Amino acid sequence: MATQRIVLGEWMPDQPGVSGALSDAKNCVSQAIGYGPFPNSVDFSGSASEDLTTLYAGKQPNANTLLFAAGRTKIFSVSSVGALTDVSKSGGYSTASTERFRFTQFGDNIIAANNSEKLQSWVLGTSTAWADLSASAPVAKYVTVVRDFVVAANVYSGGVQNQYKVQWSALNDETNWVASTTTQSDSQDIPDGGQIMGIRGGEFGLILMERGIHRMSYVGTPFIFQFDNISRGKGCMASGSIAQYQGLTFFLSDDGFYVCDGQQVAPIGAEKIDRWFLKDASEADYGSMSTAIDPVRRLIIWNYKSVDGTRKMLAYNVSTKKWTYTDTTTDSISDASTASVTLEQLDSLSSSIDGLGTSLDSILFVGGKYFLGGTSGAKVVTFTGENMNARIQTGDIETGGQSLVTLARPQVDGGSATVAVASRRLLSENVTFGTAVAASADNRVSLRGSGKYHRLEVNPTGANWKSAVAVDVDITPQGVR
Repeated sequence: MATQRIVLGEWMPDQPGVSGALSDAKNCVSQAIGYGPFPNSVDFSGSASEDLTTLYAGKQPNANTLLFAAGRTKIFSVSSVGALTDVSKSGGYSTASTERFRFTQFGDNIIAANNSEKLQSWVLGTSTAWADLSASAPVAKYVTVVRDFVVAANVYSGGVQNQYKVQWSALNDETNWVASTTTQSDSQDIPDGGQIMGIRGGEFGLILMERGIHRMSYVGTPFIFQFDNISRGKGCMASGSIAQYQGLTFFLSDDGFYVCDGQQVAPIGAEKIDRWFLKDASEADYGSMSTAIDPVRRLIIWNYKSVDGTRKMLAYNVSTKKWTYTDTTTDSISDASTASVTLEQLDSLSSSIDGLGTSLDSILFVGGKYFLGGTSGAKVVTFTGENMNARIQTGDIETGGQSLVTLARPQVDGGSATVAVASRRLLSENVTFGTAVAASADNRVSLRGSGKYHRLEVNPTGANWKSAVAVDVDITPQGVR
């Protein structure tokens, strides 16, 4: 009898099981060593008067944050205890079913675009309702901030949608959009690369198009911005797939996921999860994709609709450069933040501590902290619930001949696990797992699987498990008649 330690390495479904890569890593997150738990979503707000499509958190220096939730016709403010208040401009909005609000912040001014009305404005500390940014502000799909300019993209020009146009405000004046060499407000058409799918800002701007990426760099008058094509032929397939984290922009292209640092474009999912994702995701529903940053776990997360009709979230760990995925009931995800919650306000959330669904230690109850949130139907949700039921499957374990798996010992810090085995004689046979068996008090799982190739499924258990690192397995060689 030989005991092997099977380290829970990298999930790479694009690779064969005999490569040693994990064959599944579901409802968990990658860590430097092993995998950790991912929390369930829990309702944070009551029901709005319409389904919600996105969240946005604005923040003043040394002040509380203000959280907004937007639907198709209304924008709501979300209080620290989840109360929703309609703060839309008079008359509401007429956002198309294929569009959603997109937000950015310029100083104390939060600016929103929905490709239907003029850019909207909320001034932190003074506004009580959203309003048009200004008479000269454009109607646009996308909006961001590049240096000291507010920049809109895919805008209306002469009453017609110009999918190739980028337009920016006056220097340090987000309300002035009249072209002028004095104020430096102007616009630029980008005719090559298809329509603009999104834009991200910072020290420079990135314009992501269907078949290319352009960088916009400030050069001053008379040209104001210089536009350089840094990726010809490689662009963005879904506007909702774009996320920016620490100067890096992540997005989905026609053949998988990429990252751009403003100079070059590099793949992050090639030969790992790209083929798996493109087969699993419903291309007809790319328009419903959303992306968010989990700042605590350093994850880039994509919410998408699968071909089976369910929604899933694909997570990329920026630190480990490894992937996992989860099931989800949320329609969209967003970065979010709330103000602190007092003990008296907790009473309006739940009549008991046990009924909160979220630990009192959560950053959800600490003012000014950003966290991962989302929407589900007409409600705002947060990912602060109990651990999801994780599933980690090894690749094929092979000893060179027929063998028998008899015992497993899961190595789970802070918890335990159930283990199941799938054994087969040939790689051409289907992988079928037997009944999962819970570890005993001394962490032993009795199994019986006979074959040449074996896979183990580890399901960590326990409310406070921290990491699943490996599984030790006893394998006995068998003779062949």
